[in-house]
Amino acid sequence: MRSDHEAPGAARPGPAGLTAEPPADFAVRVLRRAGVPRETYDTYVRLDTAVGALFVAASPEAVTGAALDTDGSTATAFEELHRARTGRSALRSARAFPGVVTALRTGRARRLPIDLSPHGPVERAVLEAVRSVPVGQLRPVGWIAQEAGTAPEAVAGAVAQNPAAVLIPSHRVTYDDGTPCDAAHLPDTGDALRAAEGIDLRRVAELHRRGVVFLGSDTTRIYCHPTCAHARRITPPHQVPFSTAREAGLAGYRACRSCRPLTV
Repeated sequence: MRSDHEAPGAARPGPAGLTAEPPADFAVRVLRRAGVPRETYDTYVRLDTAVGALFVAASPEAVTGAALDTDGSTATAFEELHRARTGRSALRSARAFPGVVTALRTGRARRLPIDLSPHGPVERAVLEAVRSVPVGQLRPVGWIAQEAGTAPEAVAGAVAQNPAAVLIPSHRVTYDDGTPCDAAHLPDTGDALRAAEGIDLRRVAELHRRGVVFLGSDTTRIYCHPTCAHARRITPPHQVPFSTAREAGLAGYRACRSCRPLTV
């Protein structure tokens, strides 16, 4: 019934709350109340990173997918991509999978459970090798292939199928000439991810132009990949360049136990 003080044709407010945005986990609450088992669907959140927002989906046991919105993904596009990859629906949630926020903050996601079961054994081996590359460091395709026990030709294809952007750090992989293997990202995105980790690609490129693949220390007699934490501590007067592991070995240098350059 219209009040005498209400102007004719004035819009009447509806019940409180109907025009408000629903909670992030509204759909999840509905399914939970309806008794739908949590194991039958995944949930996802949108988290901020140094290079933009990241959609991260998870089952109750593991992360099942992640994509950056800087690569053209929207919430709807991510839901569709996730269903195509996994055959499972992903519903928006307010709570991230345990450990995801810490992994993004530190760049260390090696122990984070990530479900790679939709991929074949070669792809899984390559992606696990990529996961082992420490934050702020780079590894060439040859190193990834050796760690995965596969041919170098298989690495780029597996990296292009990376189902968990950033959490599986494919931006830390380079071709053997030092150029980034950004098969899973737009080039600008890969550059931004590396810059956020303090990786100086110009220095790496300059070393490769000079034929320098490894750096040794004339004090410790150990040689490393140039981005290895140990190599970054070698002061210029004590740096010894090498183009191959064999050359370093013949000079009496030992391979770093951290970055394991001898496997290349």
